[in-house]
Amino acid sequence: MLKKIKQKHIILALIALDILLFVLRQGIAVAVLLAFGLVFLGLIRGIRALFRKSSLIWRLRNRLMVTYVFMGGVPILLILALFYFGSWIVVGQVATYLVSSELSRRAGVLEAPARLLAEAKPTSRLAIAMGVSPVLHDRAPGAEILVTGNGPDLRFPEGSKLTPLPPAWNNYTGIVLRDGRYFLMSLVKKAGTDALLVAPLDEPVLEKIVAGLGTMSVYNTNIKPTVAGAGSPAYNMLDQEFLWGNPIDVADWTRPNGKRVALLSVTTRTSAVLATVFGDRVDFAQGILVAFLSIAGLLALVELISVVIGISMTRTITGAVHNLYEGTLRIGQGDFATRVPVKGSDQLADLSNSFNQMTEQLSGLVEVAKEKERLQSEVSIATEVQARLFPHSAPLMKTIQLLGTCEPARSVSGDYYDYLRLPSGNLALAIGDVAGKGISAALLMASIQSIMRTQLVAGLVRSGAVDGHVSTAGIVEQLSRQLYANTSPEKYATFFFGVYDDHSRILRYTNAGHLPPLLVSSGNIAPLEVTGTVVGMFPSMSYEEREITIGASDLLIAYTDGISEPENAYGEEFGVERLADVVMKYQTCELSEMVAKVREAVMHWSNTPELPDDMTVLIARGLA
Repeated sequence: MLKKIKQKHIILALIALDILLFVLRQGIAVAVLLAFGLVFLGLIRGIRALFRKSSLIWRLRNRLMVTYVFMGGVPILLILALFYFGSWIVVGQVATYLVSSELSRRAGVLEAPARLLAEAKPTSRLAIAMGVSPVLHDRAPGAEILVTGNGPDLRFPEGSKLTPLPPAWNNYTGIVLRDGRYFLMSLVKKAGTDALLVAPLDEPVLEKIVAGLGTMSVYNTNIKPTVAGAGSPAYNMLDQEFLWGNPIDVADWTRPNGKRVALLSVTTRTSAVLATVFGDRVDFAQGILVAFLSIAGLLALVELISVVIGISMTRTITGAVHNLYEGTLRIGQGDFATRVPVKGSDQLADLSNSFNQMTEQLSGLVEVAKEKERLQSEVSIATEVQARLFPHSAPLMKTIQLLGTCEPARSVSGDYYDYLRLPSGNLALAIGDVAGKGISAALLMASIQSIMRTQLVAGLVRSGAVDGHVSTAGIVEQLSRQLYANTSPEKYATFFFGVYDDHSRILRYTNAGHLPPLLVSSGNIAPLEVTGTVVGMFPSMSYEEREITIGASDLLIAYTDGISEPENAYGEEFGVERLADVVMKYQTCELSEMVAKVREAVMHWSNTPELPDDMTVLIARGLA
């Protein structure tokens, strides 16, 4: 309650101040702006009051009354606002254009002498400077000349302390900021000669730029503004002062070819701008302008705004009934997705909302059924395709036995494992974990398999397929580059790749950020070294190759994080140590039984009916 009382007092005080300004004829521009602000505030408060009391506009008759208010009263206020602000913008823009154009012309006055001095011989420079001095005194008072290069330096007038610009400057004509002051400057460089003309842009010069236009000033950050000129008398009570500004480019003396932005502002009146443009015919121009704006604004804008508002409100009333009628016809034809537009908050809007809610519920049931059927079909296809990608049986080798399994947490998996017997008799094997889950991860897994097999064949071709040696590091580097080039930045994978020599029992491998596989040999367990970061994250990465020997009865267990990271009720991970314990306990069992025991231990540890993540294991056992 106290807050509302304070708001009322503030509004009343602003109204009193506005009336006082109009009576005293002081600050008319501020008074007009304040008046428009108060009217706008009153309009907003009135609309809010109407909508708070919804019963006032719920009936169609009351809505028509509100329509007439908007058609009759609001257009008049908008016309006045448009006239005032339009005049402000046009007058201000023209005034700043006149000033900036004159500044450009005065800067151009310096360019012609500078060019002439740059092309002249050293012996004729002084004569040229003395010849252009009267012109510069009239158009650029206080101008100084400095010519350097190809002869003795010329300073004019005598005793000038003008210093050369830094040598990196290019030809330039315009405004420059030096030692906190503005100057008109022209620099012409030609054939080793630099001709520099500088004239101060101070208050006396600004006052003569466009005489009688008003007060002009140039602002720049941390620089004291340069202000000049005086206000002109009002032509009549409508001839108010306007403040307008435009940005202009200003060079910096200490920063060769660099530019700063300054603000050129002009405080002027409509009569002053018209007097500058039309000369002594300002009365005639003022009369034509007032007549044109009055007639055009009154006849065109009021009529246009009134017609638009009237048509809009009428269509709001009659269109709702028509939309409901059309909607019922479409529902009768089985189109449950149809909706009718809802405008306002009256009785017809409530009816339209009820209609839309009914059709939304019907269409929602249909869409849910269709979407469920589509997703089930897509997941089934993806599951079937992925099942065909995994190897169905391990190749028969003389000195090693293999088994790989993958149990997806969802219908499809982002884990990857593969093995392939090479033409040389050696064995290529791989395991990886794609970032993410679901269909997107499964698609990336399929891409990795395709790239790997393609690169593997390419590696054999390059090596001549004589000894079957393939650089595992090179294959992984190629895989990383292709994944980075053909997938989104957030897609990457951990990857372990190895090539096993069936004769020497040597496994050459590269581990790209994957969980270190475990090597069980002579009762000891040792993790294999990680030799690089994940694949697909960076455009170019180098990897290293290592080698181990898998002897008879040795075990190599590669796995994904779905084995080591499941947590129990206390947040403890299953971990590598527990995996090693299970492997050591059942190391003499068949590989299929060993995998089953590992899965059973993980499920017992997490104690959840569903897999928390994809579980993939690849086991190799050395044969005697």
